[in-house]
Amino acid sequence: MNISTLAVLIIAFLAGIGGVVDEWEVHQPIIACTLVGLALGHPLVGVTLGASLQLITLGWMNIGTVVGPDPALAAVVTAWWVAGPAQLPVALGVILALPLAWVGQWITRGMRQVVVPVVNRADRAAAAGDLHRITRLQLLCTGLQGLRTLLPAALLMVVPASWLQTGYQALPTGLQGGFRVAAGMLVVVSFALVINTMATHQLWPFFFLGFALATDQHLSLIALGMIGVGLAVLYLGWHGNSGSGSTSGGATPPSTTDDDLDRELDDL
Repeated sequence: MNISTLAVLIIAFLAGIGGVVDEWEVHQPIIACTLVGLALGHPLVGVTLGASLQLITLGWMNIGTVVGPDPALAAVVTAWWVAGPAQLPVALGVILALPLAWVGQWITRGMRQVVVPVVNRADRAAAAGDLHRITRLQLLCTGLQGLRTLLPAALLMVVPASWLQTGYQALPTGLQGGFRVAAGMLVVVSFALVINTMATHQLWPFFFLGFALATDQHLSLIALGMIGVGLAVLYLGWHGNSGSGSTSGGATPPSTTDDDLDRELDDL
């Protein structure tokens, strides 16, 4: 096992933990794919795949007892197939990520059922005041969540790259083009969700400004990212200062952009 493979397995373990803990967000495709790309020596490919998958996974979330598709397994495995020895196209990686996310969803649902007895033991330890046992059980549950991504990823990484390349080349040309179109449509639909979320008159100028800056081929991705961070800092500073004023009674007037739910909450 070389260093790159070991690094990918460590990323898979951390992504599995992040999918439950939600602390470092390593399970997010934009982070997991980028880290895998860095480990394999193809960071740009990892970023490209991660950005496409991130747009698709915007609506994936756990609501109550409903477990959403798992982006951790999909991100790590597809990044290995795209940035690794197989060198599959990014569009095919986007398509393959969907069934992998479904498989990961069933695995994480099963793992959550497995850790229920462990949580019950932790409750009994809490009642007894045994903090050391609670810590051990917490680490056990965390490790199991990491393994639920590490083990399937390791099995799929064993698949020879020649098999993947041969299978892709065996596909008809029309089907390969269909995969590229389908991957683009998935990203477009998710991008429409982003536009619908940011459809406010405060954010539209930044939206158009981003497209205008993207046409300048002399600007690198790092430069565009720095410009975006700078604009975000300026916007947050301006928004905070504009909302810091008070009326004669000392109360801040409600913003005209608040929706009905925000106004009802403010009334409460």
